[in-house]
Amino acid sequence: MPVHTSRRPPAPEPGAPGRVPPILPHRAGPGGRGPGGAKRRAGRRDPLWARLTLIFGAVLMMTSGVAIVGVKAIIGQATSSIDQGNLLGDAGKTRAEGGKNLAGPIDMLLLGVDARKTWAADDVRSDTIIILHIPATHDQAYLISIPRDTEAHIPPFEKSGYRGGVDKINAAFQAGARNGGGWEGGAQLMAKTIKGMTGIGFDGAAIINFGGFKKIIDALGTVRICVSHEVKSKHMSYVDGKPMWNADAEKLGKPMTQVVHKKGCREMKGWEALDFARQRYGLPNSDYDRQQNQQQLIKAMAKKATEKGMLTNPIKLNQLIKAAGESLILDTHGVSIGDFIFTLKGVTGNDVVALRTNGGTYATNANNRESLNNLSMRMFDAVKEDTLADFVVANPAVLSTRKSA
Repeated sequence: MPVHTSRRPPAPEPGAPGRVPPILPHRAGPGGRGPGGAKRRAGRRDPLWARLTLIFGAVLMMTSGVAIVGVKAIIGQATSSIDQGNLLGDAGKTRAEGGKNLAGPIDMLLLGVDARKTWAADDVRSDTIIILHIPATHDQAYLISIPRDTEAHIPPFEKSGYRGGVDKINAAFQAGARNGGGWEGGAQLMAKTIKGMTGIGFDGAAIINFGGFKKIIDALGTVRICVSHEVKSKHMSYVDGKPMWNADAEKLGKPMTQVVHKKGCREMKGWEALDFARQRYGLPNSDYDRQQNQQQLIKAMAKKATEKGMLTNPIKLNQLIKAAGESLILDTHGVSIGDFIFTLKGVTGNDVVALRTNGGTYATNANNRESLNNLSMRMFDAVKEDTLADFVVANPAVLSTRKSA
């Protein structure tokens, strides 16, 4: 499917000329946010729930068929369980960049944190870093993953006492979170680092606890995932036929059988889909393949969430809302969640496009460290200038080509 340029008239139907095919990652604890923090159908619009699923990477939601009157109130009620915090710090858009005006292009920073109860709140890195760009037309969305090992100049951060330095970009979250900075501090330093690297200011941000995604998938039942390359899990094993974290399984002293994700498409339960999306060792392009697998997981969740009857079942809906509230911390830069979501009502599942940096493989700099190549930096310039659709048409190599569910 083709990509339409921003500022064009309303998009044609999927498959028509001028469009490209689509794709999207805690509850707060002590110390400042610790762990445990669609397809368009003829004749009717997608429910706002579906769009919210795609935009924030979680199921937050509202039933289909709701009248426009009272929509914002319903959104507010549905999202009331989501933790909100200051995740952007001074990396939010300035007035010159559009400030808090949602009439123009919208840029979100999505951070995936793989936290577990046994890990300290200030000792967690963000291995999933995604920039979500929505052009001024508000009828398409783009996901750009930044590789976790990209060399970055991380600026000083007073809140955590960090003095600044050069490190892998995923270390920015940890540097901001330590010494009481918490997850808010981690997100603020990450946003500041990325703005310094790419020049992109943000309208909002979200921290997504990937452990919480399991609860969302379990509420959905299963998700359909396609495995392109067989991979052995580095994190989980079967004990007596039951999947377990290796650290927990080893304590039992029983025979362990390594979990293997075999090639092919199938329905996966929450634990399996999440474990697969965590893997990078044994994949041809390591973290780049993992980025694509995580994008596939989000798309599969969104697709399942919008299946007939899923959003109109009160029991399922309540389960999804509860699971979403346990999986997100959100910052909409001072704009109400209702206004933010309502602004994005024109974005549907078929309008989400996954993009990749460095052609989907490693690029190194003079220090032999991972870096972003020239094409990737030009792509970020296109985000700032809101010309990303034209850039993608001229540079199709940035499109993620991984088969989706």
